[in-house]
Amino acid sequence: MGFSTDAIHAGQKADLETGAVITPVYLTSTYHQPELGVHKGYEYGRTHNLTRAALEANIATLERGKYGIAFASGLAAIHSLMSLLKSGDHVIVTDNVYGGTYRLFELIMTDFGISFSWVDTSDVKNILAEIKPNTKMVYVETPTNPMLTLTDLEAVANLCKEKNLISVVDNTFMSPYFQRPIELGIDIVLHSTTKYLNGHSDIIGGIVVTGVEKIHERLRYIQNAAGAVPSPFDCWLTLRSTKTLAVRMDRHNENAMKIAEYLKKHPKVKKVFYPGLPEHPQHELAKKQMSGFGGMISVEFDTFETAKQFLNNAKVFTLAESLGGVESLLCHPISMTHASVPKEKREKFGLTEKLVRFSVGIEDVEDLIADIEQAIK
Repeated sequence: MGFSTDAIHAGQKADLETGAVITPVYLTSTYHQPELGVHKGYEYGRTHNLTRAALEANIATLERGKYGIAFASGLAAIHSLMSLLKSGDHVIVTDNVYGGTYRLFELIMTDFGISFSWVDTSDVKNILAEIKPNTKMVYVETPTNPMLTLTDLEAVANLCKEKNLISVVDNTFMSPYFQRPIELGIDIVLHSTTKYLNGHSDIIGGIVVTGVEKIHERLRYIQNAAGAVPSPFDCWLTLRSTKTLAVRMDRHNENAMKIAEYLKKHPKVKKVFYPGLPEHPQHELAKKQMSGFGGMISVEFDTFETAKQFLNNAKVFTLAESLGGVESLLCHPISMTHASVPKEKREKFGLTEKLVRFSVGIEDVEDLIADIEQAIK
């Protein structure tokens, strides 16, 4: 089926009792068992929930994977992946990832004996150079948050298969509408469903998708054993949202392209980071492995004062954490999402106080551009 058809129908069947078209919210913590040792496939709400199962099947289909495992947040999903490892294992990670990922890995998981190498994965040779006898996983974010640097997913997948490593991609920025890493050979894809998949800034959630049965079995066990599952209502809200993912992503992309073109000509703007611009150093790779360029833009202004003035004066854009909602948001990464990343690491990949991250929404683009202009003035 086509993407939009799958988004609306995959994982969902009409309710057997009533014929209801929309999957119900199964608000139950437990299930009736007709006799001792006999149940209908459902025992306890942490282990089984029909609304959650519908969401998992839906997103797995969109990512072209076989299995979806949903969690209570994106970081809970990432933490579940660390449970695939053991003390003494080593992970290679894209150096410019979401600040929460850095915090989880460096400030928590290292206490359990897992080590990390932070690498510019835009050059696969850098990954190869960091592989050690105890390396078990390569964790890639592409495009990165917030510098929008790309990694060649097919090259990473081939390298990981050759070296018998687990390949993981955080696909939050692109959503499966614009990028499907599993089709390029990646083992595991994860999302903060809080972002584009839900797209309405009203839930917190995460999901892991894989086509590898052994990985799925272990993650499913971890999901139940650790218990960081999303609520049925949050699953239902996200399932509602994936139905419009295609039309939303098209509009995010359309608006972001126009705004990026506008910003690159602005006298107060020093540099625009957006894979859709021909000037982006990996524009050709973006066209190869993505079907669109997304709604995320990062901008380096001429001075911190300009950036501060812009952030404080915007009216249609909202200064707030998060991204991927229908409303346009602004973020100052070094004081918000990436505050936990040490200054020397931030500066290594170009993240300065002058940088502002745009999550371009689906409002009328003329209003967004007018808001940028008045805020800078």
